[in-house]
Amino acid sequence: MLDASMPSLLADDRPGRLRLFAGRLLSVFYAAAGQRRYDNFRLERVRDMRIMVIPGVANPKVLRTGAFFAAQIDSRLIGARTSVLDMGTGSGVCALFAARHAQRVIAVDISAAAVRCARLNAMLNHLEDRIDVRHGDLFAPTAGERFDLVLFNPPFYLGVPKDDRDAAWRSSGTAQRFAAALDDHLAPGGNALVLLSSFGDACAVFESELRANGFRLEVFARRRFINETLTILRATRGSEAASTPS
Repeated sequence: MLDASMPSLLADDRPGRLRLFAGRLLSVFYAAAGQRRYDNFRLERVRDMRIMVIPGVANPKVLRTGAFFAAQIDSRLIGARTSVLDMGTGSGVCALFAARHAQRVIAVDISAAAVRCARLNAMLNHLEDRIDVRHGDLFAPTAGERFDLVLFNPPFYLGVPKDDRDAAWRSSGTAQRFAAALDDHLAPGGNALVLLSSFGDACAVFESELRANGFRLEVFARRRFINETLTILRATRGSEAASTPS
C-alpha cells in the first residue's frame, strides 16, 4: 500500500485579500445576473457542445468545473475501444465529450434530475446511442463491470446533503467508498481522473483515501482562476501504468 502521508498534489494557494475581494465581486455579479440560479432552464455552450441545464442540476459552465473537465477529454485520452464511466455526471457534459471518441459511455448520478438532464443532452447532441445514463449511488449501478477510464467530479465539501441538489456540493463518506471500490471497477491498465479544488474540505480526503487504497497519483491537468484552483488527479494502480487509447 502506498504511503498516505506523501506531500499533497493539490494546489495550496488560498487567495490573498485582492483575489478574495475579486472573487466576491464575481459572486455578486453572478447572483445579479441570475447565473447561479438552479430553478431555471438554461441552454449553455461548452466549446462546440450544446448543454441544456434543467432545474436542480449544476451548471458546468457557470461553476467552471464541468467545462474545465470536459475540455481535457479528447482522442489522446480515449480511443474507440476505451470503456468509460462518468461518475456524478450531472448535466452529462463529460460523458458527451467522452462519447465522441468512445464507442460506449456509462454515466451515473445519484440525482434523478441529473439523470434526466444527461439523457436530454445526449439526445440534444445526437449521442444517445453511445451514452447509457443510470440512476444510483457511486458504483452501485455498475456492479460487476470494469472500465478503462473512470471520470469523477465529486462533491468538494463534507457533510450530509439536504437533498439531491445539495449532493452535488457535499457528501459524507463518498471519498472513502469511492477509493475502496475503485480497484474492483478498473480494467487492467485502467485509470481514474478525479477533479478536485483548492476549496472544499473533502478534496484532501479524496487524495489521501486514494493513496491509502494503493493508487499512485499524478497531476493530469490544472487551471487557476481568480479565487480557486482546479486540479485533475490521475489515479493508477501502484504497479501499473495508465492504459493508452486504442
